[in-house]
Amino acid sequence: MLIWFVILYVLISISIGLLAATRVKTTKDYAVAGRHLPLPVVMATVFATWFGAEAVFGVSATFVKDGLTGVVADPFGSSMCLVIAGFFFATQLYKLNIITLGDFYRMRYNRTVEVLTTIAIVVSYLGWVAAQIKALGLIFHIITNGAVSEEAGMILGTAIVLTYTTFGGMLSVAILDFVQMGVIISGMLYIGYLVSGMTGGVAPVIEHARLAGKLDFFPPADPWLWLTFIGAWMTMMLGSIPQQDVFQRITSAKSAKIAIWGSVLGASVYFCFTFVPMFIAYSATLIDPAFFNNLIDQDSQRVLPTLVLQHMPLLAQVIFFGAVLSAIMSCSSATLLAPSISFAENIVRGYLPHLDDRGFLKVMRLCLVGFSACVLTYALNSEMSIFGMVESAYKVTLAGAFVPLFFGVFWKRATNQGAIAALVGGISSWVLVEVLVGEASLVPAQLVGLAVSVLGMVVGSLLPQMISNARPERPGYLHSHASHSPAPHHHAHHHD
Repeated sequence: MLIWFVILYVLISISIGLLAATRVKTTKDYAVAGRHLPLPVVMATVFATWFGAEAVFGVSATFVKDGLTGVVADPFGSSMCLVIAGFFFATQLYKLNIITLGDFYRMRYNRTVEVLTTIAIVVSYLGWVAAQIKALGLIFHIITNGAVSEEAGMILGTAIVLTYTTFGGMLSVAILDFVQMGVIISGMLYIGYLVSGMTGGVAPVIEHARLAGKLDFFPPADPWLWLTFIGAWMTMMLGSIPQQDVFQRITSAKSAKIAIWGSVLGASVYFCFTFVPMFIAYSATLIDPAFFNNLIDQDSQRVLPTLVLQHMPLLAQVIFFGAVLSAIMSCSSATLLAPSISFAENIVRGYLPHLDDRGFLKVMRLCLVGFSACVLTYALNSEMSIFGMVESAYKVTLAGAFVPLFFGVFWKRATNQGAIAALVGGISSWVLVEVLVGEASLVPAQLVGLAVSVLGMVVGSLLPQMISNARPERPGYLHSHASHSPAPHHHAHHHD
C-alpha cells in the first residue's frame, strides 16, 4: 500500500511541475521565474530549498549522536546565512537585474574572475546535490523493503527530479516548493504529535536529552575544540552565501522588499522546524532504547525512517514519506537547477555570443542534464554520510568565492588581481591543508583557506596600486636602482 501511495504522490508532483513548465517562454522565466514571485512563494522556496535530506536525516542523526554542538553548522549556521544573504543580496544585488552570481563577478571584475568563481560554485554543488540523491536512494530502498537497491533508487530519484526541472526550471521549482512546504510541515508535525503520545509528551524527551548532555550547545573550554566548532559554523554561514540557489530564490522575488522578508521568514521557519526531526529521532531512543541505540552505532541516518515504519500506522507512514520525498525533491530540483544555469550563463554563453534566447534555453537544459549525470556518478561512488557531503560542499565556496563577492560589494579598492589572488590562494591553501595535514590540522582547513583568501584580496588589490604610486617622476629610475637599492620601498611609504 505504502509504495502505491508514494508512486501516486510522485506522479502528482511531476504533473504539477510539467504544468508550470508550459508557462516558461524565456531564459529569464527559466532562471528566475520571470522575477515576479509573491512573498508566500519566495518564503516557501527559501524554506524548501534548504529543508532537504540533511535537515530530515542528516541533522537529526547528528543530533542523536553529538547533541546540539554537532548541529552548529545546520540549522544554526545555515539559518544565519539566509538572514545575512537576504539583506545582502536584496539591498546590494537585486537592483542589478542579473540572472546569476557569476554575472556580478563579471560586472565587478572581469571574465577570468567570472569563470573561476563559477567553476568553484558549480563544483561546490556536487556534494550538496549528491547528498539529496543519496537520500532518495535510501528512501526508495526502505519503502520497497529492500526490493529496490539504494543504487537503483538513486538513479530513479535523479530521473524523477530531472523530468520536471529540465522543462520547467525555476517556475516549476517555485510552484512545487509552495505545495511541498505545506506537505512537509503538516506531515512532520503530525508525526511529532504521534511520537509525543508514545513518549508521554514533549517534556520527558527534552528532559532525557538534557540529562544525557545533548542540549549543551557550546563545546568545552578547549581552544582547538572551539576552532573546529567555529569552523563548522562559519563554513555553513558564510560558505553558503556565494551560492546560486540562495541568490536565485531572492532574485525571483517581485520586489527588493519581498526579497528581504521572504529570505528572513523562510530562514526563521526553517530554523524552528529543523528541531522537529531532531525531536522525533531522539524520541526513538526512549521508545525502544536497545534497538535504536544499536542502530545509531550502525547507521544513524536510518533512525527516523525505521521508527516511522515500525511504530506508526499506515496513514502516518504515507504522510511521513510523502513529506520527506517532498523535502528532498524540492531541494534537489533547486540545487540541480542553480549550478546548471550558472554554468550555462557564465561559461558557455561566452563561447556562443550569437545565440538567441530560445537557443540559449536549450543550452541551459542540456547543462542541467549533463550536471545531473556528474552528480549521480559522484553519489554512487562516494562513501560520505549525507551530513558530511553537505558540510564539505560549502568549504569550496568559503575558501574561494566568498571573499571576492563580499569585498566586491563593500570595498571600493578591490581589483581583478585581488579577486584572482583571493580565489586561487584561498582554494589552493585549503586543498593543501586538507591533503597534507588532513584531520591532524589544529585549525580547520577551510578557515586557513578563508584567511589566505582575505590576505590575497587585500595584498593583490593594494600592492599593484602601491607600486604604481611608488614610481617616481624620473623615467627608468626604478629599473636601474631596484636591483641593489631599497630606496623605492621608502619611497612607497613616503607616498602613502
